[in-house]
Amino acid sequence: MSFIQSNIALVMAALVSGALLLWSIFRPSGKEVDTLVAVQLINYKEGLVLDVREASEYEAGHVPNSKHIPADKLEQRISELEKFKSKPIVLIHRSGVHSTGKAGATLRAHGFTLVHDLTGGVDAWRQANLPIVKK
Repeated sequence: MSFIQSNIALVMAALVSGALLLWSIFRPSGKEVDTLVAVQLINYKEGLVLDVREASEYEAGHVPNSKHIPADKLEQRISELEKFKSKPIVLIHRSGVHSTGKAGATLRAHGFTLVHDLTGGVDAWRQANLPIVKK
């Protein structure tokens, strides 16, 4: 017991880091995938690319054949995605902005189980030299 009392800061740091590790493993935000896995989901599993960025960001450049529904409109437009309920959905966001947490939660609440976030968002897609189209 004297070790714990003498090293309370160390013990607390270990507990907090362990809790954060468990949080990252079990958090409900969905599974993150890199561009390679995203392309495989799209090409081999008939996955849908769902771009949840704002309209101006989408029009500036987006993944070919992606469906655009801004994150704040997803709840109202969820019926447009019904036919993809049993297919993988790859959520695209702007790098560093994870509105997909809310978007993924909305999709899961409506029965979508194969929801994935593209790690790094559209910036990662560009960095991988994958195609981008503009409207």
